[in-house]
Amino acid sequence: MKISLIQPSRNNLKYLKWSYDSIRKNQGDHEVEICVADDFSDDGTWEWCVKTEEKDSNFKWIRNMGPTRLGHTILYDRLVNEVASYDLCMIFHADMYLCPGALDAIEKHLKEKTIVSLTRIEPPLHPDGPEKILQDFGIEPEEFEEEKLLEWFTSDYEYENVTKTTKGIFAPWAFWKKDFQEIGGHDTLYAPQSKEDSDIFNRFQLNGVKFIQTWEGCVYHMTCRGSRFADGATRNPSGQAFMKNRETDEWLEQNQKATRNFIRKWGHMVKHDQHMKPIIPPKYDIGFIVHNCNKQLLHLLEPWCSNIYITMRDPLEVQGYIIEEQENTKFDILKRIHPITEEKYNDILIEFDANQLSDNNFNNIICNLSEIIKTTNEEGEFELDIFNFKIKKLKTYERELINTKKKYKHYKEIA
Repeated sequence: MKISLIQPSRNNLKYLKWSYDSIRKNQGDHEVEICVADDFSDDGTWEWCVKTEEKDSNFKWIRNMGPTRLGHTILYDRLVNEVASYDLCMIFHADMYLCPGALDAIEKHLKEKTIVSLTRIEPPLHPDGPEKILQDFGIEPEEFEEEKLLEWFTSDYEYENVTKTTKGIFAPWAFWKKDFQEIGGHDTLYAPQSKEDSDIFNRFQLNGVKFIQTWEGCVYHMTCRGSRFADGATRNPSGQAFMKNRETDEWLEQNQKATRNFIRKWGHMVKHDQHMKPIIPPKYDIGFIVHNCNKQLLHLLEPWCSNIYITMRDPLEVQGYIIEEQENTKFDILKRIHPITEEKYNDILIEFDANQLSDNNFNNIICNLSEIIKTTNEEGEFELDIFNFKIKKLKTYERELINTKKKYKHYKEIA
């Protein structure tokens, strides 16, 4: 099998070297091209790439010269489209160690219109889940217990899981380049990072791609060694590692921005089953009619609809919100917000008084509109809590979101 491994990197050279060594050590008889993007690092990544290219003919790299960080949302696609030579590619993070036989497992399952994810073996930095295995063999390359990992992997683990598969998708994921390009790759709406993976997984699934997680093929994943955390994890005396509440301000701000853009695009939060297979509720064209709104509530409500029609005491607050929020999105915020007196063209209208909005009815109803409307599945009018629903049309629009190169409607144009 010929496969290109896709690895953007920003100031994590220590992990990139560790990952590179594991790939070359455990690639078996497969022809593996390692494609690295240096995202304006200042830790020697550039120099290492130059030296590695000189001695490894199957190593390719590009560099973002800065000063602006591009992020992996952009660099994944540049590596796939401009650098990778092979028809098969795999998103592979720098904090991952390729276990022996992993590429054999990928080759076994990577059929047409299929994506194969390797199973992650992780130290206990995050809660356990049915899609991964918690085993601690170190949280830094210098403390990595490779021999213990391999001994455990080839004895205790391998016997039970050699034939097991489930249907989740997460990194590392191997794919056909043509399937990636057919849907336009990652959506730059989420650049530099966060939620771009959930978005592309939704679009793969809508486009007929099947997901397989092989439990025979694995990586050891140290986790969160990119820009998310300001420093490395430290251990307490009991041996546990702490990552919660260590995120950088930059990451937290970008994650909030990306989450709001995901909701604008899909109409709901990220959803998946226990094995990380996407759950994709219908995308409806919804207009909110909101009485007694204010800037704070406009910020809360605007992402959850196609258009919002409002009464506000101070019109300058609307202008202020539009100016501030437009910097955070490619959606045209001006065309999403209208006075309550304008004619309303949305398929579904939901009217309510913002003075009656609470955490309870926001979380239980606004955040679950797709499921509520799908369950109702009937045109007409009804009341639910403080909300008056008027369903004129039950058309859904999620399939219009598959290809990032096609212009899809974010809102209804107002005549």
